[in-house]
Amino acid sequence: MFGYGVDKKVIYIVLGLLVLFSLMSMTQAEWLSILLTLPAVIVAITFHEYAHAMAADKLGDTTPRSQGRLTLNPLAHLDPFGFILLMFAHIGWGKPVQVNPNNFVNSNKSSSFCEAIVSLAGPLMNFFIAIIACIAYVLIDHFASIAFMQSFIGEILILFLYMLIIINIGLGVFNLIPLPPLDGEKIFRHLLPYKVQDWLDRNYQTLYWVFIILWIFGFLGYIVSPVINVVTSGIFWVVEHIIGLFL
Repeated sequence: MFGYGVDKKVIYIVLGLLVLFSLMSMTQAEWLSILLTLPAVIVAITFHEYAHAMAADKLGDTTPRSQGRLTLNPLAHLDPFGFILLMFAHIGWGKPVQVNPNNFVNSNKSSSFCEAIVSLAGPLMNFFIAIIACIAYVLIDHFASIAFMQSFIGEILILFLYMLIIINIGLGVFNLIPLPPLDGEKIFRHLLPYKVQDWLDRNYQTLYWVFIILWIFGFLGYIVSPVINVVTSGIFWVVEHIIGLFL
């Protein structure tokens, strides 16, 4: 994801030191939260990238399949930088799935439309997982006994499901930001006039660095966090009311 002269080794060393410092200052409860966040992050990234690969494959591009990305093996999809960020900041990314737009010629849709569909598949998968986890969370909250809810297993299960919801919504919302190299840029550019798309192509590197600057200085957090909270509250509200109809 990070290119244009940015040395990944330097980034990983700095990031590693920051993570080490953060881990050393954590309480026991925070350690437990991190341990439960780990599988949620793996699920979110793996299914996100698999959805990209599957969509591309269905539309005629076998590039992800040939590169071993049409799999639910997490090792094929995890990006160290994006993985750690998703663990600690709840916004991040996986290893980008590469596609060849020329292979979409067999589809009856334009290559631009196919790229948009492939890009949209990842965030949609995250929202789908969040909804499934939310349904499980609400059902357990309604039907589980008080003894189970107060037990160690019950508390761990509820916390894991909540992390699964938050992480997937965070990954889905973050990737819908319409700036390169995120999915949102490829999704929304399809809706724009050709001249605007041409301008975006010519200024891709500039917009890329706009994203980096906004992210480094925390401005993206101010934008994304409220959206994540609204989407999370909305999903819980809908799920609780639908389940309430059958109780």
